[in-house]
Amino acid sequence: MTASPVDRTAAGSGGASNRAVSGTACNWAASGTSANRAAHESAAQAWARALELTAPIARRPERIFPRVIEERAADSGNRPALLSTRESLTYRELAERANQYSRWALAQGIQKGECVGLFMGNRPEFMACWLGITQVGGVVALLNTNQRGASLAHSINIVAPRHIVVAGEPVVVAEEPVVVAEELAGAFDSALPLLNTPPMVWPAAEVDGRYSGEKLSASERRPVSIEDRALYIYTSGTTGWPKAACISHGRVMQWTHWFAGMMNTQPGDRMYNCLPMYHSVGGVQAPGAVLAGGGSVVLREKFSATRFWADVAAWDCTLIQYIGELCRYLLATEPSPQEAAHRIRMACGNGLRPEVWKAFQSRFQIPRILEFYAATEGNVSLFNLEGEPGAIGRIPSYLAHRFPAALIRFDVEKGEPVRDERGFCVRCAPNEAGEAIGRIPSDGPTNYGARFEGYAGPESAPGDHAPAGDGAPGSPEASEKKILRGVFQPGDAWFRTGDLMRQDQRGFFYFVDRIGDTFRWKGENVSTTEVAEALCAFPGIQQAIVYGVEIPGADGRAGMAALVADSVLDLAELRVHLAERLPGYARPLFLRIKREMQVTHTFKYRKINLTREGYDPAASADPVYFDDPELEAYVPLDRELYDRLHDRLGKQLKTAPPAYNSAPGRGSDVENA
Repeated sequence: MTASPVDRTAAGSGGASNRAVSGTACNWAASGTSANRAAHESAAQAWARALELTAPIARRPERIFPRVIEERAADSGNRPALLSTRESLTYRELAERANQYSRWALAQGIQKGECVGLFMGNRPEFMACWLGITQVGGVVALLNTNQRGASLAHSINIVAPRHIVVAGEPVVVAEEPVVVAEELAGAFDSALPLLNTPPMVWPAAEVDGRYSGEKLSASERRPVSIEDRALYIYTSGTTGWPKAACISHGRVMQWTHWFAGMMNTQPGDRMYNCLPMYHSVGGVQAPGAVLAGGGSVVLREKFSATRFWADVAAWDCTLIQYIGELCRYLLATEPSPQEAAHRIRMACGNGLRPEVWKAFQSRFQIPRILEFYAATEGNVSLFNLEGEPGAIGRIPSYLAHRFPAALIRFDVEKGEPVRDERGFCVRCAPNEAGEAIGRIPSDGPTNYGARFEGYAGPESAPGDHAPAGDGAPGSPEASEKKILRGVFQPGDAWFRTGDLMRQDQRGFFYFVDRIGDTFRWKGENVSTTEVAEALCAFPGIQQAIVYGVEIPGADGRAGMAALVADSVLDLAELRVHLAERLPGYARPLFLRIKREMQVTHTFKYRKINLTREGYDPAASADPVYFDDPELEAYVPLDRELYDRLHDRLGKQLKTAPPAYNSAPGRGSDVENA
């Protein structure tokens, strides 16, 4: 089926209606404005819907997500499910395409629990493939199409698939004719020589044309339940080699139906999804939540800031999914008529920075923003249903037992949680920064989101391309590193998020920093997130990455910021701006001005190269500036100044004048994170 962007003839009447909510009483405080009360009531309804939709999952273990699509095909077969300029599928066509992949898997002898790789860009075929293979017990590894060479080979090796499904026209890869999308051929070619066992590569077109799409017979079905593994989804690898997180069918059902309740997805909804489908949000949670509600998903192959609102308006979407810096990129575009000519009722995602939130919502006229916090393999989930700018979520008191999360004190210098005289971790006080952890129940919880299902991969795989001494990511050791034991009582186990947060007196959580990004300078902890927010509040600065760099003779790491600006920066004014907002120890000692930032395809900044290059002006063509404590100004850092500083900077900074070290009215970073 093909569809034009404005075709809604099979999509219902448009806006989402309210689903009836039953049986949940919520005791919200009566104080506050009418708007606050309305927000609280709406939040209570969303929590109730999510609980209502996920409650039956454990009672029907055989009902996995491919069965949900099968049900939708039976009762709403002609409604659009997945839409794109390349191809569009109704629910019936999606179920039929999935059945073709099921029969392909059976014909290849794919055993229950066996891995099949999927190397494909954003398109309806992507979802049909993993639905079909997992329906008969296979486990699909969603390979990152932006990886290449050793990184891609590592991702394939740790799950060891015998087969990989790709999309595209025939091209020559490693001197052999292989059907793989032309834009992916180079990446595939660079990985093949590094694979332990080269897999068979299958073009999607070959599967489509060879196998029947009829409903599977009883003899073709395998006993697959929510306890079985469905997917391997890779961590971003921004700080090391990617790990393959194990995702069960139960977790897929929990994600899709929980977000269906949170967003109140309906048959009239259309979601615009330009996020990579090889990640959990773009490939499972976002499309799955809308399909669970009977709506449709518009898939764009890659994010385009200049085409975003034109696409949203043309496809008549009601929902958008965002992540990371996407919203900031949209704000940086020139105004256009399409940015207000839409029917978006909600934007859902994570990573919306507080300095961007209000401007994004106001300029693009977004009625509601649902910010959430979660990790693919994690068990800590937070939802900001009240629209509190900057907050990543909260957990209502009446649900705290169901979503047990805690913040514990963390020693940045030692890189480990603080423990008391009894050996237990210490809970943070309100507004005190600490690591977020989630309790791992020992009794097999019916809430699959509370589980930690670990990482895939052999303990020590031949040919694994992890650095020497780093261990093989995906090994049991990698899984165990994410578990903290003996936290509040002997024998308890908690999942470590690796994120520092704080919680205010109202219960809202705020992201502070990623452990490893926070660094220590002049005896104080520096939050890179806090510093980046202060920098981005200065006129002209579009993007900021903050990181710590080592200085000879000095303890800890000094702050450095890489900046992208839309005009020439007034560095004197910037220095005054930072002095008014940050304590002396937190202000960047070095600035690096860049034309553009290197980011992942989920808009996460890559700090590894920046940290390695440090403040050496010869490491790049970018201009570097040093905050001279004697001149009280940012000065160009050339080779001559670098050589002088490199030998004497540690001693110089230890005797820096008070103007550099003080900032009136500011406390420690724990108080002001």
